[in-house]
Amino acid sequence: MAEDVQAVLAFWLEAAEGTDRHDSAESVRRLIERDPEALLVAEVGGRMVGTLIAGWDGWRCHLYRLAVDPAHRRKGISRMLLDAAERRFVEYGGMRADAMVLHDNTLAHHAWTAAGYVRQGEWGRWVKPLGSRRS
Repeated sequence: MAEDVQAVLAFWLEAAEGTDRHDSAESVRRLIERDPEALLVAEVGGRMVGTLIAGWDGWRCHLYRLAVDPAHRRKGISRMLLDAAERRFVEYGGMRADAMVLHDNTLAHHAWTAAGYVRQGEWGRWVKPLGSRRS
């Protein structure tokens, strides 16, 4: 599993534009241990070409880290990952999915819009760093 975690981290550095880059091996490991089905990975020829975290907290359906290898974009990989995540959510009884998308990541805006997601203007995200990590 350690090599898989490192592969995911390396992939995000290459394919996930505009991420906050606060990912760590420990964080990815905790995600996989807590919910092994939450991290969706698309492969072509045994090579990772896409990822999506489909988090379900029992109440809401959250999507994070949609990333597709630049050489494999516009081939339906993000749609396939989103379809898998949405099926997962429906199986759990989820009624609406939300996606974390940076305002400045306009490349991602096109992908989310094409998949039927809309930016919700009436509310925003409030955050507070926890523990010793302040960002």
